[in-house]
Amino acid sequence: MTVFQIDSAEEKSPRAYLVCISTSRIIIADAAEELTELVRSDALEPVGLMMAKRDKPDPATYLGSGKIGELADEVKRLDIGVVVFDVALSAAQQRNIERIVGVAVLDRTQLILEIFQRRAKSREGRLQVELARLEHLSTRLVRGWTHLERQRGGLGKTGGPGEKQIELDRRMIGVRVKQLKEQLKKLAKQRNTQRKGRSRSDIVSLSIVGYTNAGKSTLFNALTKSDIYAADQLFATLDTTARRCYVGEGESVVLSDTVGFIRGLPHQLVEAFKSTLDETVHADILLHVVDASSAAKDDQIVEVNKVLEEIDAHEIPTILVLNKIDRTDLEPEILRNASGEIEAVRISALTGVGLDLLREAILEKSREVKEANKSLPRELEDWEKEEME
Repeated sequence: MTVFQIDSAEEKSPRAYLVCISTSRIIIADAAEELTELVRSDALEPVGLMMAKRDKPDPATYLGSGKIGELADEVKRLDIGVVVFDVALSAAQQRNIERIVGVAVLDRTQLILEIFQRRAKSREGRLQVELARLEHLSTRLVRGWTHLERQRGGLGKTGGPGEKQIELDRRMIGVRVKQLKEQLKKLAKQRNTQRKGRSRSDIVSLSIVGYTNAGKSTLFNALTKSDIYAADQLFATLDTTARRCYVGEGESVVLSDTVGFIRGLPHQLVEAFKSTLDETVHADILLHVVDASSAAKDDQIVEVNKVLEEIDAHEIPTILVLNKIDRTDLEPEILRNASGEIEAVRISALTGVGLDLLREAILEKSREVKEANKSLPRELEDWEKEEME
């Protein structure tokens, strides 16, 4: 285990200091760098990093009493305000660690939820994040009411610690969750209506997917000549945007930019963003954008494919877009398999190098999709099936 200082050139955050903890059975090439960027995305200043490895988590404190003791010493020495774990902690583990180190503790799930809350701009995005946070909170209510614990009466009729308050909060959360799901259902129906209009016009739809900060929004802007927000940071954009994109020879497609994926993406977020991710599920072609300059690009591809499989989008024809070649020695090129089918395209969305090749690949792939589906009737959307019933 090592402990070292992280130099931060950014302006001091008002939220004091942070120690970043990375623990895992599997070695992740860029785990420390990614956690540092996540922490900064949540307006926290990373001050120290503890690297640790365990065969299996300690049920009480995840790291074990010895390592947690060392962590508590570092928290005191560096005047830390919050500790962030690069894993999902149980409510009991989080409570035990907070009691030992004496400061607030965030796990990976809570950290990502907080970042999503900061970045959500549209009404649908804010509703989705609120739903995810409430569903996560509902599983951890018990830890907030230990101060209401009372002695059990002799007749055994007295409830457990904070029972009435917990049930009240759980009921209030349940009501709000139901309201949020109803509102999201209405917004999903509007999105389906828009998608139906595009399908009637016989335009091929493409959805940009990929690991967060792979350059998806930059590529979207470059192809559609748009100006949606794009920045060199994790989860810069959460809201889906669709634009028409000209790809040559009189052909156009509809291109959608979606939320980025990440290792350990909380299940609550995947569920809450299902309506937004429907743009991916219903796409004719996926553009899977990869940061070709990242040392962890292979691991990132695996993580994105996991989410695509979870939302049933893994069988959609896909073009792998190897982006950011301006940071490598790679040249722009269309890569094909032994059968001559397009597998990947090397580009730089920032400099524009290789974008002509990507348009050429999209045009070829879209014509293949049209040819394969020209005799097939359009599949009814869920809302159309409901109306028929």
